[in-house]
Amino acid sequence: NLQRFVVDVSGLQKAPQLCVAVFGAPGSSQLPPVPSQARVVICGGGIVGTSVAYHLAKLGWTDVVLLEQGRLGAGTTRLCAGIVSMAKPISIECQMASYSASLYQRLEKETGVKTGYVKTGSLCLAQNQDRLISLKRLASRLKVLGINCSIIKPKEAAKLQPLVNIHDLVGALHLPSDAVVSSPDVNHALAVAAAGHGVQILEQTTVQQVVVEKGHVKAVETDRGSIECDYFVNCAGQWAYELGQASEVKVSVPLHGCEHFYLLTKPLQEPVSPDMPVVIDMDGRIYARPWQGGILSGGLEKNPKPIFTEGRNQLEIQNMQEDWDHFEPILSALLRRMPSLDSAEIHQLVNCPESFTPDMRCLMGETPGVSGYYVLAGMNSSGLTFAGGAGKYLAEWMTYGYPTANVWLLDIKRFGNLQSSRTFLRHRVMEVMPLLYELKVPRWDFQTGRQLRTSPLYDRLDTQGARWMEKHGFERPKYFIPPGKDLLSLDQSKTFYKPDWFDIVGAEVKCCKEAVCVIDMSSFTKFELTSTGDQALELLQHLCANDPDVPVGHIVHTGMLNERGGYENDCSVVRLSKNCFFIISPTDQQVHCWSWIKKHMPNDPHLHLENVSWKYTALNLIGPRAMDVLAELSYVSMTPDHFPSMFCKEMSVGYANGIRVMSMTHTGEPGFMLYIPIEYALHVYNELMSVGQKYGIRNAGYYALRSLRIEKFFAFWGQDLDAFTTPLECGREFRVKFDKDTNFLGREALLQQRQEGVFRRFVMLVLEDHDTELDLWPWWGEPIYRNGQLAGTTTSSAYSYTLERHVCLGFVSPPPDEEGLPKPITPDFINRGDYELDIAGQRYPAKAKLYPFSSLFAQQKRRKEDMELTNLQAEEQK
Repeated sequence: NLQRFVVDVSGLQKAPQLCVAVFGAPGSSQLPPVPSQARVVICGGGIVGTSVAYHLAKLGWTDVVLLEQGRLGAGTTRLCAGIVSMAKPISIECQMASYSASLYQRLEKETGVKTGYVKTGSLCLAQNQDRLISLKRLASRLKVLGINCSIIKPKEAAKLQPLVNIHDLVGALHLPSDAVVSSPDVNHALAVAAAGHGVQILEQTTVQQVVVEKGHVKAVETDRGSIECDYFVNCAGQWAYELGQASEVKVSVPLHGCEHFYLLTKPLQEPVSPDMPVVIDMDGRIYARPWQGGILSGGLEKNPKPIFTEGRNQLEIQNMQEDWDHFEPILSALLRRMPSLDSAEIHQLVNCPESFTPDMRCLMGETPGVSGYYVLAGMNSSGLTFAGGAGKYLAEWMTYGYPTANVWLLDIKRFGNLQSSRTFLRHRVMEVMPLLYELKVPRWDFQTGRQLRTSPLYDRLDTQGARWMEKHGFERPKYFIPPGKDLLSLDQSKTFYKPDWFDIVGAEVKCCKEAVCVIDMSSFTKFELTSTGDQALELLQHLCANDPDVPVGHIVHTGMLNERGGYENDCSVVRLSKNCFFIISPTDQQVHCWSWIKKHMPNDPHLHLENVSWKYTALNLIGPRAMDVLAELSYVSMTPDHFPSMFCKEMSVGYANGIRVMSMTHTGEPGFMLYIPIEYALHVYNELMSVGQKYGIRNAGYYALRSLRIEKFFAFWGQDLDAFTTPLECGREFRVKFDKDTNFLGREALLQQRQEGVFRRFVMLVLEDHDTELDLWPWWGEPIYRNGQLAGTTTSSAYSYTLERHVCLGFVSPPPDEEGLPKPITPDFINRGDYELDIAGQRYPAKAKLYPFSSLFAQQKRRKEDMELTNLQAEEQK
């Protein structure tokens, strides 16, 4: 049965009569009853919620209920500006946008509902060279994804969009496939399609809380009754945070609302063509699109206005106030860019609230604390652009246990409870909203919400010139400014070229290689897994690809793989005693890794997992003189004979007992990691710096660490490794216990891959004919070409002070065979190709290898020194 209702789109279109199945009697004002049970309940009838419902239905889910507290699509969806653009900063967002555009284009044919889809194309304008460089870098990445785009000159932009004033432009990025749609109509089409596949849609039904039993979703309580269910999806948009906090077990959904304004004009004297390109002028902080013969234009102002800070839960977003004073800078920028609009008649100023997240990326996936509780929210003013693709990925996640693309950058488990503070969110979103249009050069940092988690050494390091970056809320040193340097100019240095910290980091790297350095790495994730019997070992044998059954005191580097053989975690496991293991993981793995281990832990009271990240300060003592410093402080020989590689021993350092000293540095350089109980941290650090003076000790930061690990071809999880990367693809087969009769997670997938062949390989590329002083630097995401054909992309890069060249890490694949199927990759394919790296459209030759260049470099250096010595001896004998 169909019930008719009206959606008011506040001027975006004339309130059409829309028709959606809500399973009520035709013409009846009585609401249909709430079902007593369902397989999945979705909260939120905006475009995100209907997209999830649509894609679940497409994947065969039949018992789906979608609840909307007011009218379908009456929140942000009703007021959305209707632009679908693929010009997004990260690849997964570009992929979602591309899928959304194709979905919205075909929905009309599939449902018979007009969606207002018009392929207008778009122009991203550049007012300066740095912006043009960022657009060129974006264009390179879009072409890798098969998205048509080109960098054009200002005059070409003027031909495509005559309203644009080009006097101050240096170029533009043209995306012909970008489009505009009517978001309420797209929402309606998705709802009609979902209802046609059996989804039950209920309006005027408010979710009050989610009932959780034994850590799993049990039911959803609404104001009209309770629904038992196995899955719940929070697509509540502006109210997703409140809904998470209102549940029986609180769920952290870190987002916050801000007011967002755009202007509607009446038709111009010469009406604007509906297919005229969308204009995005990020330097001017504005966008503009054709609208009913006139223009719709808004922007992202520098001083946004947060809303709903009192946690009130309005039924719908209604009567948001105009604020012409607040909109004035956006209006001025619009008139500078499109001067002919000066005589245009204003139709309306629309106040459309949007929700923003702490890192400008949406929230997607299963929550860490409650099994079966999924979230898709926080679209950062791109809800329409992302809804189609994000709904597809979440539906796949719920169906198969994983999406078909790497969505880690969007995974809600990248955040923890520490990001759910209302004050933090309010301050951060006031920075985030303007940042969406800011020029972001590599290695930029957020300025708000800082100093949330710090090492006990923070103040000590800060007074010694530390410059900080933040990861998972933890302050980490980037590098240390020597006395006498211009601090202000370094802090304000922003460039795609050689950075001002180049020599500073170079000196730190040199010290790591020739003397000794200390890096505070306290942000690392640290867990302890203990048991009364063999339960801890049995769990790790199931989770770890490598064998953790090593003698007490030994360290194992291992991946924790999923059933597909991909890395869910990359960690070091230390066996402290027979039934006690210390697990060290990357900083941003704290929530994800905990969730992964807990998911596979049996319900055994004799098995215990504890997060001890806050209990230990971690100091990385790197360099050939590290053993001298520690030996002097502990009165114990630290030579490899007495303290072999990958070994751990509890020792006294200075006056402090119980220091876990490990012979590894995560860089390939000699040295030790010290895990120090926090109450001893300052004492141990002071002792190290005091005794180390005679050995040339100094502080170093993560930039030096990055350079060292990349030149040694060390892959890091989250940058190089992800849930789709297997050990066989990145040369880590030696860390897989194929010889053991242990059925660890991912074993079958790896055995199959070993038999069928690997279709891509992790490689190291060293740039040639690249001028470090004058040329653009590679950072990450650059396309890799082999013999002129696209072969892959880089995942991380750094300048190698040893090789005096740039080193990039990334994956390459051979082209598919004649039938379009992937081909296994061979060492010959890698070694015999001519490689180039595309940096902002400019290609630079590169050498590719499957092993570290630094070892080759060291061999060549030794040969050269031997030859010089031989020649010298020959000269002396003459």
